[in-house]
Amino acid sequence: MFSVGDMAVYPAHGVGVIEAEETKVIGGVEKTFYVMRILDNDMTVLIPKDNIDRIGLRSIISKEEVEKVYEILKEKKVSFNHQTWNRRYREYMEKIKSGSIFELAQVFRDLHIIGYDKQLSFGERRMLDTAKNLLIKELSLAEGKEEAEIEEKINAILAGRDGG
Repeated sequence: MFSVGDMAVYPAHGVGVIEAEETKVIGGVEKTFYVMRILDNDMTVLIPKDNIDRIGLRSIISKEEVEKVYEILKEKKVSFNHQTWNRRYREYMEKIKSGSIFELAQVFRDLHIIGYDKQLSFGERRMLDTAKNLLIKELSLAEGKEEAEIEEKINAILAGRDGG
């Protein structure tokens, strides 16, 4: 459960802040919602409190989990490289929607590596940008560092300079 003021991650949308709890009657049933503002685009979403597990709403990762994300980015093996771009796209979308930052890191790493070998489709380029933005936002909050510093570290890792 979350409290007003907590930061949380809404899968595929990114990091947001719980701004309020509201109760609404929908279809004759009273439901309680978290009102969450997504930091990246100021979008407000209502999340049913009794549905947060299914939706995948979660807390920001710990500092210990941050290192696991960087380890994933250091791996050079791509999981879906030999599939057609649209099949790969669907597989990656599922990973992004899972809400797992580790799966998000895999998607970002894979698309980055694939982009060296061949032209990414428009959808894949957008997905790469989305994954990068979601990663940077959460890692910067988890580590208490500026987003630019996190981006530099990620770029150094991807370039093989480790960034540690």
